[in-house]
Amino acid sequence: MRTAFCFDLDGTVTRTEILPCIASELGISDEMETLTRATMDGHIDFIPSFRLRCLILGAIPPERIRAIVDAVPLNEDIFSFIRRNNADCFLVTGNLNIWIDGIAEECGATLYSSTASFDDGKLSLGTILDKGDAVADIRSRGYDRVVAIGDGANDMPMFRAADVSVAFGGVHAPSHAAISAADYVIHEGVALCSLLEALS
Repeated sequence: MRTAFCFDLDGTVTRTEILPCIASELGISDEMETLTRATMDGHIDFIPSFRLRCLILGAIPPERIRAIVDAVPLNEDIFSFIRRNNADCFLVTGNLNIWIDGIAEECGATLYSSTASFDDGKLSLGTILDKGDAVADIRSRGYDRVVAIGDGANDMPMFRAADVSVAFGGVHAPSHAAISAADYVIHEGVALCSLLEALS
């Protein structure tokens, strides 16, 4: 059986949420963390929340953001699993390609993300990723089974489209929505990777 592994990025592959790290450049990391958490918990819909967060952070040049993101620590156990199995691993994130493509390159995984461009000092959003559509596209590559790993309410489309879903609480507790929709709830990277190896 050919299995694809779809990983949320923020707080799953990374050891912290990315947007609050970027917001620290503007001195509003606490406010961004609050908005991010409210979105993850499902109190605010992802798309309007993400548009607002991008509007707030849109004045920061992408090269500065990429430098910040490249310094974000990764979960070494998960990173190692992805590197070993990169042909079958996918990063599925609502974050912007122009901000996080360096992490995808480091992991060696195929990236599904939202898109944007930065012209004349202004961030312009392109598409906002539907994680369910991403899983459907990944499945069309010939996979018999899709395993989804995430932690927030915005991962629900990915969980619903996958065959196996894992709510991962490596950085903080998964949202109630993620826990209720998951087949497994795991809080530690080594245990997660052991499960993924068993599902390979």
